[in-house]
Amino acid sequence: MRRAFITGTAGFIGFHLAKLLLDEGWQVHGLDGMTSYYDITLKQARLALLQQNPGFTQTEAMLEDAEAVMQAARAARADVIIHLAAQAGVRYSLEAPRAYIDSNLVGTFNVMEAARELKVGHLLMASTSSVYGANEDMPFRETDKADHPLTIYAATKKANEAMGHAYAHIHDLPVTMFRFFTVYGPWGRPDMAPFKFTRAILAGEPIDIYNNGEMWRDFTYVTDLVQGIAGLIEAVPARPASRAAIAEGDSLSPAAPFRVVNIGNGQKVRLMDFIEAIEQATGRKAIRNYLPMQTGDVPATWADAGLLHSLTGGCPSTDVQSGIRAFVDWYRGFYRV
Repeated sequence: MRRAFITGTAGFIGFHLAKLLLDEGWQVHGLDGMTSYYDITLKQARLALLQQNPGFTQTEAMLEDAEAVMQAARAARADVIIHLAAQAGVRYSLEAPRAYIDSNLVGTFNVMEAARELKVGHLLMASTSSVYGANEDMPFRETDKADHPLTIYAATKKANEAMGHAYAHIHDLPVTMFRFFTVYGPWGRPDMAPFKFTRAILAGEPIDIYNNGEMWRDFTYVTDLVQGIAGLIEAVPARPASRAAIAEGDSLSPAAPFRVVNIGNGQKVRLMDFIEAIEQATGRKAIRNYLPMQTGDVPATWADAGLLHSLTGGCPSTDVQSGIRAFVDWYRGFYRV
C-alpha cells in the first residue's frame, strides 16, 4: 500500500488531493496548522470529510515547528511527500510579509529536511504562476526566466524552487515543483475572486473589478489540478546523463533530479467572461465597481501545459462555465443560500 505525507490537508488543494489519493487506495497522513487566515470552520468541514476514510490520519502543527513536522513525517512512513501548505494570497503579502517568510521559507525548509532524513522517493512542492512576475512572453513556459517576482508571496515561492533545486543536487533527492494557475472550484478559498464574487453577487453587494476589467487569467479547475499532481507523483525526475539528454521544452535540471511543471488550463480567460459565467450560474447580475490595477498584480497569466501533458498524458480541460456551475452549486449547498 502506498503512503503519502501531505501538508495543507485542511486547505483547498490539499483537501482535494488527499481525497483523490484516498479514493485510489493510498494511506494519507496530513499536516495542517489550522491558521485563521480564513474561516477555520471551512477547514474543519474539509477535514471532517477526510476523516471519514480510515486511511487518513492527521497532525495539527505549524510548518515553522521543525520537530513537529519531522515527527509527523516519520509517523506517515511515506513514499512521497507533497508540500502544499503555505501562507497564500498575493494581496495579503502586501499587508503581512513576515507571515510568508515564516511559513513559506522556514516551513518549507523543515519539510525538505524531513524529506532528506527519511529519503523519500519523491518530494513534490507547490509553487505558483506568480513567479513569472513581470514576464510578458505568453504562454508562460517552465524554461522561461522567472527572475522578477512582483510580491513577497511570489518571491518566497521562487526561493522555494531554488531551495528545492539545491536539495535535489546535494542530496540526490528527486524534487518536482508545480506552478499553479488561478485554481478554483468547490471548497475553494474565501479570499479568492471566484468565492468573493459569488458571495457578493448572491448577497446583492458590489464586486471590485481591478484594472477596469482588463485582466486575463488561466483559470484551473481544482479537480483537474489534483489529477495533474497525482500524475506527477509517478513522473520522478532523474539526474540527466548530460544536457543533450534533456528533451526540448523539458525543465529538467542539468545538475539535479529536479523539474518545474506548470499546471494550468492552457488558455487565458477574460475576467469579464469569468464574471458573466458566475452571473449565469447564480441567475443574478453583478453590481460592478471598477478599480485601477492593484500593486503587485499582473494583467494576465497563461500556462503552456505541454510539459505536464508529456509527463502525465493529460492536462486540465474543464471549461469555465462548467467549473463555475459546480462551484456555485457547492457554495449554495454549503452556505444554504
